[in-house]
Amino acid sequence: MQRLASIATPLALIAHIAVAQEPVIGIWKTQVGTTAAIDECAQGFCITMKTGDHAGQQIGTFQGKNGNFTGTIVEPDSKKTFTGVLAVSGDTVRMKGCTMKVFCVSLVWKRL
Repeated sequence: MQRLASIATPLALIAHIAVAQEPVIGIWKTQVGTTAAIDECAQGFCITMKTGDHAGQQIGTFQGKNGNFTGTIVEPDSKKTFTGVLAVSGDTVRMKGCTMKVFCVSLVWKRL
């Protein structure tokens, strides 16, 4: 039985590495100082505000992998929806989105 346990432990570690989570998952500090959580959800990945006036509100959904994503984000105050891209590099997430292909914004968030 001990031999079986010694084989199972490395196999479990390999399985864990194979299904490593996307680097975008985590808690992020926004440009205005609030925090947002990015986690897996039915739509792929979802952004939920954790602090500030919009705490608990889901403000974005996107899909992708390996640090590159596409989707939508809603600016909580104006309720404008932006369609665009999100990229993760280390502890920085960069988002660029446009509404009606005319008004575009860029955001940079830092991992906490």
